[in-house]
Amino acid sequence: MNIPLLGVNIDHIATLRNARGVGYPCPIKGALICEQAGASGITLHLREDRRHIQDEDVYELIGQLTTRMNLEMAVTDEMLNIALKVRPAWVCLVPEKRQELTTEGGLDIANLSNIQAFIHSLQQADIKVSLFIDPDPHQIDAAIALGADAIELHTGAYAQATLQNNQKLVDKELDRIQKAVAMAQKKSSLLINAGHGLTRDNVAAIAQIDGIHELNIGHALISDAIFMGLDNAVKAMKMAFVQDKTTNH
Repeated sequence: MNIPLLGVNIDHIATLRNARGVGYPCPIKGALICEQAGASGITLHLREDRRHIQDEDVYELIGQLTTRMNLEMAVTDEMLNIALKVRPAWVCLVPEKRQELTTEGGLDIANLSNIQAFIHSLQQADIKVSLFIDPDPHQIDAAIALGADAIELHTGAYAQATLQNNQKLVDKELDRIQKAVAMAQKKSSLLINAGHGLTRDNVAAIAQIDGIHELNIGHALISDAIFMGLDNAVKAMKMAFVQDKTTNH
């Protein structure tokens, strides 16, 4: 069994900083600690409303990372222009609603008329493109047709089911993700990532699905860091990949 890589999302370090309008805690410093602790990459979401990550965070971080940046963003002209200036290793295209607390689901890429040109512009700049999608066959087919480099499967429904201790729904969502990974593997050479809502208590069942390249985890890991420190939180999350506490799968 191949254990996935861990990408750490640092958005909520910036959330804490912004709550007081001060310069700490510093997301850049946090990202570098995560790298040293074993993260394979750093994810950050530059939202249109700038509720956590700020433009200056992105520009400062790109010059200091020793792994790679995965810049999450909406499909807008503003974000495209920023990505073309920053030149991260990866861009992950995500849906975005101003009123949402966090990303509520995957992109409906089959119905985004401008996404083909958007992807092409990024790839022409040597930026690899991942599409954040639900584990749905139609979305996977659309991602393949669009020529994306990777998909990131939205694990939010699975994660929510684990929080509700709804084993029947956990099994259903886990099966859905497993089938999506198998389909993507069979039909394409896409890298297959996953993430959203994953915690140390529920991550192993996802991490142990053959074919998943990387898991991107933020909120739960930063929450753990409050009690155990960021370095230890990264290490504990990686250990949790092989310690299933949720299901018998």
